[in-house]
Amino acid sequence: MYLHPGNKLGMNEARKSYPSDVSDAEWAFCVRYLTLMTEAAPQRIYPLREIFNALRYLVKMGGVWRMMPHDLPPWAVVYQQTRRWIEAGCFEAMAHDLRAVLRLALDRQADPSAVILDSRTIQSTPESGARAGFDGHKKRKGSKVHVAVDTLGHLLAVAVTPANEQDRAQVGQLAQAVQAVVDEPVRLAFVDQGYTGEQPLDDAAQQGMELAVIKHHEAKHGFVLLPRRWVVERSFAWAARFRRLARDYERLATTLAGYHWLAFVTLMLATLFGKS
Repeated sequence: MYLHPGNKLGMNEARKSYPSDVSDAEWAFCVRYLTLMTEAAPQRIYPLREIFNALRYLVKMGGVWRMMPHDLPPWAVVYQQTRRWIEAGCFEAMAHDLRAVLRLALDRQADPSAVILDSRTIQSTPESGARAGFDGHKKRKGSKVHVAVDTLGHLLAVAVTPANEQDRAQVGQLAQAVQAVVDEPVRLAFVDQGYTGEQPLDDAAQQGMELAVIKHHEAKHGFVLLPRRWVVERSFAWAARFRRLARDYERLATTLAGYHWLAFVTLMLATLFGKS
């Protein structure tokens, strides 16, 4: 049970912790990224740790903002702070450092030499319908989440587009985002057959990256585990366990992208410090 001496305004002084709450070790790592102003600032009413716990609860459980549990800070406080964190890039910065730490712990280089690119289509909702598109292949209206992960499945870049956008059209943006967050340039990107064509090859080459298309077996019977490609599919499966990411409930594409960063931060924290 976590007790914070700064609980105010009717919050339970000693609430029972949720499984999504950060542990002491996790919070010691996170606090330096999330503190945009001093903890003792006069305008701060609720502890920053409790606000972060509330956001993790929402993304993991998939709840509605206005139905935030009463033993957590008010939804408006959590929402406003979440917007500040997303706009400041706090979750991205945390994810990049966590990825480097986990790679070094496995005796790998901090920066990967190869990545895997892919996308998944998320069903739209009335909130996100205005920016949704129709994915003719998946027969679904919604948004596409395009990602780049390293060979361990850790997130390096994410972009959100309408579902009717082609995967190959996002290669340049993803490659540029990847190269911007590594010290040693990434030379190779594994992709599926949706990225074939001259344009994606040129877009990747402009960023110093080569595309390697992993093709399906010609005589495919049932499920076939494709080399390298399974890693990004596993990453999508990890993200799907966060119920807020099961559909596109967000009005802003930046919010959906920010929640993906937070989901992978949560996963990497659990790997580094153990499940809380």
